[in-house]
Amino acid sequence: MASEKPDHDTGTLGKAVAVLDAVAASNTPMRFRDLAAHIDQPRGTLHRQVSNLIEEGLLEVNADQSYSLGFRLLKFAARAWSGSGFREIAEPHLKALHERTGETVHLGILKGIEVIYLDKVESRQAVRMHSQVGNSSPCYCTGVGKAGLSVLPNAEIETRIANISFKQFTETTLMSEQALMSELDQIRASGNAYDREEHEPGIHCVAAPIFTNNFSVIGGLSVTAPCYRVPIEKLESWAEDVRSVAKAIMEELPIKLGPRA
Repeated sequence: MASEKPDHDTGTLGKAVAVLDAVAASNTPMRFRDLAAHIDQPRGTLHRQVSNLIEEGLLEVNADQSYSLGFRLLKFAARAWSGSGFREIAEPHLKALHERTGETVHLGILKGIEVIYLDKVESRQAVRMHSQVGNSSPCYCTGVGKAGLSVLPNAEIETRIANISFKQFTETTLMSEQALMSELDQIRASGNAYDREEHEPGIHCVAAPIFTNNFSVIGGLSVTAPCYRVPIEKLESWAEDVRSVAKAIMEELPIKLGPRA
């Protein structure tokens, strides 16, 4: 007689991750009815997923019956963070670039069609960026995202772009595959990517790609600043510095991450 399928199979795990993703991505508190409207699962299945996540400490119930991510996730995040060799290698270089520019420096990694920010050195100025380490942003309207995409073969870029639902965040957001591919050609030619207020009004950046030979690391770094304080000419004057720092990080990656990097 065949044994029963275990509760924690891939499908069950995927359903649980969908719940965590929904809670993490929401800008407003989510209650059960919100999850039910957002996630395509039977209510009974969803209720079991939520109950299991609460029991395991991965979700918490707030006083208003909304959900938030549980503290147990912090332990997982801390362990993943401590193992981020890429971030550790890049950190002194980010600080050096920050010293040169005085503005916010970001380090990000490309995952699918999003950029996940791994590190940030905050501006010395009074007005600062609201970005947070661990947050993700679309690749097509961010400097680090476009820089990372630019190093990939065209076939791989087209595969990723096919999964993008272009959303217009500002008047300058790139809104088509053709516009994005054209800009990636420019980035390859110059070695620098720009976010020209494409994700947030009044914020622009200059970026450069960081990658390993086998593409185990694909990402980039950027210097980000408000437009009112840093004109585009000043931002462009940092382009060579950004490329230089990115190159220095890439030279260290094969040595410190191993020969397969």
